[in-house]
Amino acid sequence: MQPRSRHGRLTESRPGTGGQAPSRAKQRAFCIAALPEGEDLSELRELLRTAGVAVVGQTVQHREHPHPNSYLGPGKVTEVKALAKAADANVIACDDELTPRQERNLEAELDMPVVDRTSVILDIFAGHAHSAEGKLQVELAQLEYNMARMRGLWTHLDRLGVGGVGTRGPGETQIETDRRLARNRISALKRRLEEVQGSRGTMRAERQRTGLPQIALAGYTNAGKSTLLNRLTGAEAGVQDRLFHTLDPTTRVMRVDGRPFLVTDTVGFIRKLPHQLVEAFTATLEETRLADLILHVVDASVEEDEMLAMMKAVEDVLEEIGAGDRPRRLVLNKADAIGAERRAELRRRHPDGILVSAVGGEGVDRLRERIEDDFVRRMQPVELLLPYAEGGRLAELHEIAGDLEREDTPEGVRVSARVTPTVAERFARFAVGAHAGNGGGRGA
Repeated sequence: MQPRSRHGRLTESRPGTGGQAPSRAKQRAFCIAALPEGEDLSELRELLRTAGVAVVGQTVQHREHPHPNSYLGPGKVTEVKALAKAADANVIACDDELTPRQERNLEAELDMPVVDRTSVILDIFAGHAHSAEGKLQVELAQLEYNMARMRGLWTHLDRLGVGGVGTRGPGETQIETDRRLARNRISALKRRLEEVQGSRGTMRAERQRTGLPQIALAGYTNAGKSTLLNRLTGAEAGVQDRLFHTLDPTTRVMRVDGRPFLVTDTVGFIRKLPHQLVEAFTATLEETRLADLILHVVDASVEEDEMLAMMKAVEDVLEEIGAGDRPRRLVLNKADAIGAERRAELRRRHPDGILVSAVGGEGVDRLRERIEDDFVRRMQPVELLLPYAEGGRLAELHEIAGDLEREDTPEGVRVSARVTPTVAERFARFAVGAHAGNGGGRGA
């Protein structure tokens, strides 16, 4: 984590440890929040831990809305200054996204760098992005977030070939130059992302062409989606106990009774997910919007109220990206960490949910059966006659449909199978009823 100084520049730092601060951790955060009720800042503390920042204290002011100028009331700001100093903090972390004015006023009053929830999340994404697309997406989100907060922050961009001799207008101030450089960089990033996303779109179109059922794992960050992907498919996707470990979508094949399904693990969601990230990761989240079935994975080991809040955050993002109408199945994960009383509560409150342990394997076979049932209900029977010359299409149908009945006839292979409507349409010219009118099913 690299908090901005009072002048808006990033400060050098090395990761510390989360939770209680060790002796003089490099970065020591004091957490603040304005909440209508409650004192829970556990998620902000976990975000900071993931970013490599030690948390040395916190305070909450109960108010309906944050103060428009300083987020906290003037008296509370004075109190925070004393508390942070006593706790030996060197950065203030806020549980909401601050306006530029609030951030500037807080830094001036507290005489200390201030970071908000959005900047912490963006910092984590920057550290976890490994693919070329992921890095472009994160940089774009950071630039758009910082445009309104620019205080000489982007003068380094001229090293990247943005702007140049003759591009500075007469009388243009340094901040205007920086903003223009940032806008140019944003335009360049969007062009490069369009190129990368074109390649992703080609791969997505190829998967759709195969007609294989597509399943997306969606859920709150750290709910265990990557572990579940590994359990369902036998993959070895990287898994760590940290927020936003998975940024780039990972697609693997799962087989149930011989029938293949494509399962994609996507970026985790969170409360108050920065809009800049939703915008930048649109192409990545497209995997969720186009899925035939969404498995909504939740951490069922937490308290019910917390779990419901996490579920609502996920539902809100699904609506925002246009996936709110996709069929979904609730997966209650982390059964290995749940006692008998909580299990009974889950059965009562979420009768349609499937309790699983992605780590131990409990309930995973039942989940596979339910997935297959969900798809079978939407499948339709087909009777096809494939000429012997269409051996490739027959092999393709075997791959898609799994179990099927076949009979060799003088005209070709007669097949009975259950397939999705999309696949039925692709093989319509081989339908038994269509052969009388198309010369035995041969065609383009």
